[in-house]
Amino acid sequence: MDLKEQFEDAQNRVKTLPAQPPNVLLELYGLFKQANNGDATGSRPGMFDMRGRAKYDAWHSNQGMSSDEAMQAYIQKVSDLGA
Repeated sequence: MDLKEQFEDAQNRVKTLPAQPPNVLLELYGLFKQANNGDATGSRPGMFDMRGRAKYDAWHSNQGMSSDEAMQAYIQKVSDLGA
């Protein structure tokens, strides 16, 4: 399996996790966005949009990471979760 196929497989496996802690989901979200879209764009949402702000921060925390690195980190994180 190439990296893209492993990444897609990990995306499917994460949906089967019995318990999904929010902080882990945010980390996975940030890695997913970095792998697919590159560095975070736009401005950080305002303080009243807590969900949007948390998602933006999770994505922005991976600033400068290549798409392949983000995919590998995502795959590793899903494997660490036992999925």
